Amino acid sequence: MNGDVIAFIAILLALLGIGLFKNRRVQSQESYLFAKRECGLWPLTCTLVMTELNTSTLLAFSGMGYLVGKRALYLPVIFLVGLLFYALTVAKKWKELDASSVASLFRKRYGPFLGLVASLSLLVAMLGFTATYVKSMTFIFTPIFPLLSPWLLSASLILLILIMTLRGGLVAIIRTDIYSFLLMSLILPLIFYFSWKNTSYVPVERVDILPSKFIISLIILTMFTYILAPWYGQKIFSAKSKRVAFLAVIFAAILVFVFYGLGVIATSWLRLEIPSPELALPVIINAYLPQGIRGMAYATLFMISATTLAGVWSAMSAMVLADFWKTGQDYKRGLILTLCFACASYLLGNTLVDRILDKLILANIPVAALSFALLAGFYWKKASPLGALLSILTGLGWGIFCYGYYGEEGLYTWYWALYGIPLIFLMGIIGSLYSNNFKSWFWASAKAFGIHRS
Repeated sequence: MNGDVIAFIAILLALLGIGLFKNRRVQSQESYLFAKRECGLWPLTCTLVMTELNTSTLLAFSGMGYLVGKRALYLPVIFLVGLLFYALTVAKKWKELDASSVASLFRKRYGPFLGLVASLSLLVAMLGFTATYVKSMTFIFTPIFPLLSPWLLSASLILLILIMTLRGGLVAIIRTDIYSFLLMSLILPLIFYFSWKNTSYVPVERVDILPSKFIISLIILTMFTYILAPWYGQKIFSAKSKRVAFLAVIFAAILVFVFYGLGVIATSWLRLEIPSPELALPVIINAYLPQGIRGMAYATLFMISATTLAGVWSAMSAMVLADFWKTGQDYKRGLILTLCFACASYLLGNTLVDRILDKLILANIPVAALSFALLAGFYWKKASPLGALLSILTGLGWGIFCYGYYGEEGLYTWYWALYGIPLIFLMGIIGSLYSNNFKSWFWASAKAFGIHRS
């Protein structure tokens, strides 16, 4: 048994042992889904970073580094801006709401129907996200287990994730995120160092592959989709205070940018022939990292996948329990739902996902459609159910139209973001003003006939 296998197995066994030993302490639904809402700054920062730092995005961004050089550093800027926007606009608001689901705001402000629409939209999006995470995880570990089919390999990896986190819920996820964060803080700088040490190539930036319109569109979309992310909302609900929630998102934004940036620069130096740009980071690990450290790197990449997937599954379970299955407080209901969502992600990841980054972006259409309703729900008292509904329908229709008409090759994200986000807000404002004016006119007319509000 070589050093890579020993290091890989040792790290996984240590984390499995810690998880299995401590997870049985979790008994209540509140602890299973929200860690008793007592999460401090350090663990919250770690879990937010590792929730965002998923292998789908890491492989996609690193692949762009291989293709276009340091120009791909604009991609991590997307998350820096998006998470800072989240911190400034909704981090404290979500903690102040302190609900069990981000869809609770929609029910509270706009009624049960739009609460249901928000829940279903977000659940569909999260199924899309987790499917891409499963696909990227399979990509990473295929070189290590070439004899296993993608179906069998992804099933084995998902089973490991469930063993580590299923019984402990969010408590286990946060604990695992802390160890994963420490491993990532060691491994990504080492990947960067060994890539730099083994090449003297100066890459040429290629604007044609990564056009500015694409970058700008993703910045806009990220700003107006991350504010709705249920996996962030669940972590913010677990925070000890509004101040902890705000600071943790600020720190996470900076650290996520640094980590993704290290991966992008490391792959920008790589000039080996590879079958797919998304394999650039695994190729560096195999070609340049010493034995033992290579095994640690693969264990770290597995942990990134594990905690991201487990975090989104947990958020989906919390949303279903809060919005559709409200009876009982036993942790087992969340456990069963998490298991069901893991199976769904496994099936979708192996059947529907081909190009990771494209499908990851596409899954944001139902999330972006909710952006007006969310921000207006927090900041505009005149926002009405009609305005919220019109904005959601506009967002869904416009996003689907742009994808169908312009397509991935036609840079549909530019038209979707640059025209779609203002259109969503415009329709929401018009609908809200119309319904409010209609109500005023109706009651003024009724008053003239001696009819008054009860």
